[in-house]
Amino acid sequence: MTPETAAAFKQLHHAALAANVLDTKTKELIAVACGISRLCENCIIHHVKAAKTAGATLQELHETLDVCTLMNGGPATVYGKKAIEAYGA
Repeated sequence: MTPETAAAFKQLHHAALAANVLDTKTKELIAVACGISRLCENCIIHHVKAAKTAGATLQELHETLDVCTLMNGGPATVYGKKAIEAYGA
């Protein structure tokens, strides 16, 4: 992508994940769920690390993955494992 598009995406990334009514940890867990739903390994790794940095516990990640499994079925079990691996557990 062009530098202008990359800068705009980075600005969107920061704005969307900034704490507001929802805290950053919650937003990052949502992003993990979206990464799993979109089957994006790099998204999963990035947002799991960011969620962990924001204070997400392994139990919170597991519960996020439970919802992913409910909403996505079998594929979420495969990509959810990638989230656990990214957490380092």
